[in-house]
Amino acid sequence: MDHVSLGRTGVKVSPLCLGAMNFGAWGNPDHDDSIRIIHRALDAGINFIDTADVYSHGESEEIVGRALADGRRDDVVLATKAHAPMGEDPNERGNSRRWLVREVENSLRRLGTDHIDLYQVHRPDPDTHIDETLGALTDLIRDGKIRYAGCSTFPAHLIVESHWVAERRVRERFVTEQPPYSILTRGIEADVLPVARDYGMGVLPWSPLSGGWLSGKYRRGRDAPDTHRANSMPDRFDPTRTDNARKLDAVEELARLAADSGITLVDLALAFVLSHPVVTAPIIGPRTMEQLESQLGAADIRLDAATLDRIDEIVPPGTTLNPADVGWTPPDLRRKEPRRGR
Repeated sequence: MDHVSLGRTGVKVSPLCLGAMNFGAWGNPDHDDSIRIIHRALDAGINFIDTADVYSHGESEEIVGRALADGRRDDVVLATKAHAPMGEDPNERGNSRRWLVREVENSLRRLGTDHIDLYQVHRPDPDTHIDETLGALTDLIRDGKIRYAGCSTFPAHLIVESHWVAERRVRERFVTEQPPYSILTRGIEADVLPVARDYGMGVLPWSPLSGGWLSGKYRRGRDAPDTHRANSMPDRFDPTRTDNARKLDAVEELARLAADSGITLVDLALAFVLSHPVVTAPIIGPRTMEQLESQLGAADIRLDAATLDRIDEIVPPGTTLNPADVGWTPPDLRRKEPRRGR
């Protein structure tokens, strides 16, 4: 695979990033099989792996660590994330200095490495000032524990605030953003992507197949997949719900477009995300070897203007068909008090 620049860091990464969320109890519990998938991705030219502490409660990081223990670590740009709860203690989560400094050590141990190339804040934390978070990440960079810091699923205004704070407080800045982005989830085109472009950030979209909606699993006349994720998040995956029925309608049209273009629906979905000039590398998250193989060729596909125009007709730019797919809801929308008084 050709390599692309990770923002303005000078680091070169493959145009596809291997996501490790499905390695472990959340997806593929067979460690040896997961390691074979990782090695196949590396052999195919992928040099970028993304995981997180919360994925199968650390198990994903351990699997990735084992896969890289055979001398491949130095060839890989290794990314992980922290923020989500990792225990019952209320301080074993979030974006505080206390937690990040502690949790990076746990990730280093699980990954079997002495440094993390890209350490990302997995979600915003309204209870923690961004200067607290950037200060901790700056010290971790200066200590050599991490090389760069990034954010994930941050709204545009918080990305801008983080750069403002980094400049004025002399902190290391976020060099990447990892947002939800797919043909069915295009909301970030309105603000996050322009902001990332203006700040020279790398963009690493998660769920480019929209959680499997663009893999061919969800089609009219077929039973919906019976998976843990589908059962635990019916607001995103129950096709009988109104917002998801809109996604199903779009998938049918997109499948016809892919067939007319002589490519698979998976290729169409990944090539669409890759076509945006601000995107660095979408994160693919295979659970099986077959899923990995079905996605590797997308980096070589270029969609013509007519195909991109047709996609825009099916799902207009800046549109997210189901608001539940955005990945993070601001607390002012989750609680009544800020909107209606106490």
